Formats: sequence, C-alpha cells, structure tokens
Amino acid sequence: MPLPPLVYHPDYVTPLPPGHRFPMPKFGLLADHLTRLGLAPHGFDAPRPVLRDDLLRVHQPEYVDAFMRGTLDRDAVRRIGLPWSRGLVSRTTRAVGGTLLTARLALAPGNPTGLACHTAGGTHHAHAGFGSGFCLFNDLAVAAATLLSEGAVDQVLILDLDVHQGDGTARIFADEPRVFTCSLHGARNFPARKAISDLYVPLPDGMTDDAYLRLLRGDDTMPGWRGVEWLLEQVEPDLVLYDAGVDVHIDDKLGRLALTDAGIFERDRHVLERCRAHGVPTACVIGGGYGPPPILARRHAILHHAAAEVAAT
Repeated sequence: MPLPPLVYHPDYVTPLPPGHRFPMPKFGLLADHLTRLGLAPHGFDAPRPVLRDDLLRVHQPEYVDAFMRGTLDRDAVRRIGLPWSRGLVSRTTRAVGGTLLTARLALAPGNPTGLACHTAGGTHHAHAGFGSGFCLFNDLAVAAATLLSEGAVDQVLILDLDVHQGDGTARIFADEPRVFTCSLHGARNFPARKAISDLYVPLPDGMTDDAYLRLLRGDDTMPGWRGVEWLLEQVEPDLVLYDAGVDVHIDDKLGRLALTDAGIFERDRHVLERCRAHGVPTACVIGGGYGPPPILARRHAILHHAAAEVAAT
C-alpha cells in the first residue's frame, strides 16, 4: 500500500523558557508517534533550510534580516510570542523549507498518492513585514510563491481550516490572482482584526462535528460557500496547500469550536478525498493545536491517518 511521504527534521524542536504556552515538544512527539504507528516505514524526508531568496518572495528584506540576526525590537518579538534564539532561527528556516519540500513531494511525478504531509507548518499569521501569533515566516506563502515563480504550478489553492484565520496569508496574496486563499475559521477567535481572504467563512463558537461536516460537504451553505467540491471546481488549482489545524477541537486551549477526534478525521478525509478525486496534488501541514504536547501529537496524527487511508483507495 503506497503511503504519502512525510517530512520532518529534529530541528523542529528547540528549547523555550519553562512554562511557555507554545507546545514545542509536540513536533518531535508527533514524529515518534507516526513511527510507532507504522505510518513512516521508510523514515522521513528531511528538508533543507529555506533559502533567503525564497523568503524574499513574500517577506520584506528588513524583517527577514532582522530576525536572522536577532535584532528585532522588543515590540516585534512580543507580537510574535516566541523569544529569539539561534535555535529558533534554525527551527523556523527548516520548517519553512519543510513545507516547500512537502509541496514538491506532492507534485512529484513518482508519487502515486498525489499527497504529502508535513509534521509542522501552517504559520499563517506571519505577514510580509512582521511576525505574529507564534508565526515568524509564512511557510504556506513561501511555498506557493516559490512554486509559481519556478513555473511548477499556475494556480494554487490555500485551504486553511485552522480555527484562527490565516490573516498573513490573505494579506500577502491580496493582489495575486494565481493564489486563492480560503479560510474557514472561528469568527470570534484570534486575530481580532481579520483580513479579507478570497473566500472568508466565519464560524460560530461551539460548532460541532455534524454542523461543520455538513458545511464542508455543501449540505449546508453560507454566503459564497457551497462546500469543498464546489470550491475545487471554481478555483481549478494545480496544487492545494491544506492547513489542517486541530485547534478546532473541543478540548483545545485556544479553540472555541467543538469538533471531536472523529470529526477532525472526517474533515481531513473529506478534503483529501475530494482533492484526490479532482486529481489535484495536495500538500498538508498540521497547523495549530494547543494543550498538553503528548495529546496534541496524537491529535495531529489524525491528518496522517486520514491521508494514509485516502492514499489506499
């Protein structure tokens, strides 16, 4: 049975101060969990750090260089929410390179599944000139812009199902017709000031599995939204970048929605089934999830379970 390639590097875990609320250990725990489950029988594809030239496709050089050198001012660091360190630079550049590698693997002619999964990624709050909400550089934007510049794709769909709106991604591509940004997110969650995505679907607090899945399938509609199948038909992408944040979970510390493990599995399976049915290569990132790292590792692995199941069909 072919399995989607998986991308991971030990640099994804770097020390943070004791008690910091960002669950940094979850990335290593996720890789260990996937190995134990047999979903990585051949190991992981290891990314290289992203090139500065690729970062500059979507980020301002002054911001990129200040982060790399550790010269961001106090307000900029506070907005990001992570203390600067050399380890954070290594982690950030390697993780952005990981999403780009994941997208390349999804597109690779030798990949029969048309799917590839990252064990990190989804830093969608990073804007062109600043970071925000634990996001330094926008990996989704860098991957889309790089592949477009190389001529590997002509149209990209960024489907963001993290509970928090991908405001950085939306603003970076506000004037780029070759990238369609679609965000289904908690209406009352971070960020307080939302950006305008190409397709913007705010969700009410407490939304449950049934209501969420009916929306995804197009059984229920909202203004401008008729389901994933309809979205793929409208955009006709050459590549989908799928942000599968698990902060939609009922027990997530920063969530406000009410999906269960089973609901998240059905969400991911539906998205990946529809993409595969349309023959669209799909690169998946894990997005947000907040709580005890061992629980989050198992919760993020739901995406990889769903991808393996879809690949087997």
